[in-house]
Amino acid sequence: MSSTDSVLVTAATGRQGGATARALLAEGSTSVRVMVRNPEAPNARALAAAGAEVVVGDLDDPASLRAACAGARAVFSMQSPILSETGVDFSKERQQGRNLVEAALAEGVGTFVHTATSGVGDHRTVEGWAEGRWKSHEEYWENKLATCDLVRSAGFKHWTLLLPATFMDQPMLDPAGFVEGHRLLTVIRTDRPIALIAPEDIGKAAAAAINDPATFHGVTLQLAGDLLTLPQVAEILSRLDGKEYTVQSGTVEEAVAAGLHPGVARGLTYMNVAPVLARPELARSYGLSPMSFEAWARQRRETT
Repeated sequence: MSSTDSVLVTAATGRQGGATARALLAEGSTSVRVMVRNPEAPNARALAAAGAEVVVGDLDDPASLRAACAGARAVFSMQSPILSETGVDFSKERQQGRNLVEAALAEGVGTFVHTATSGVGDHRTVEGWAEGRWKSHEEYWENKLATCDLVRSAGFKHWTLLLPATFMDQPMLDPAGFVEGHRLLTVIRTDRPIALIAPEDIGKAAAAAINDPATFHGVTLQLAGDLLTLPQVAEILSRLDGKEYTVQSGTVEEAVAAGLHPGVARGLTYMNVAPVLARPELARSYGLSPMSFEAWARQRRETT
């Protein structure tokens, strides 16, 4: 394969970038270049062992991004705020997205696949937004929207936006973290459906968009593999584990006391009013076959 067959995957040691790199490597029709900050990190070494070319780069360093993009036909893009014990740092995300878009354009990349979050662009219509109820969420959503709008208008020959739903491996859904080993304590109402997606299926969707850019050009895909309430999730997990799990919808304070990060707990209350836009049938309409939550949970138990 020539250098122009290569695909650059950023955030390659994370869940979405790693899943995209693995999906492309498994498909085998293109060489895969993964950008990491630390090539000795276990996830980076695993991708190298699987056949990926590992390059060092930093989303804050435009020169390193141009070097990483050089000769690539496509780029997988993802940025995220930084979560720490002191809070969430949103300050770099928007500029990092711009740095990568500009580097890809400068190096003649034809296909750009960017992943953000389900609901981006519709967040301003959420109940209470205009009144300032979600002011603490504004920077998160507006940063995501700014990068999505930049990708749409940048001038790439082909571009795709993936807007994945809640990850199936979200710690909230892991029985290992349930209160007293059996009680899922959440701030989300028990009657609210939640769109769910396996990180592996985000990678497969990104790989599909990269390998068939004409079909996915201009597509903004709200990506989900299942749509369940938390009691339905608990019922599935109970059946798989042979235990009885229950769900308790509590306050933010109760969730924090049980170990949930305060910013995460407050953010989850947004799900009580936000419209559910990601649906499994949307993915299937593009030939994708995302896993149901039950299939994903069963597979995970069989492989761990």
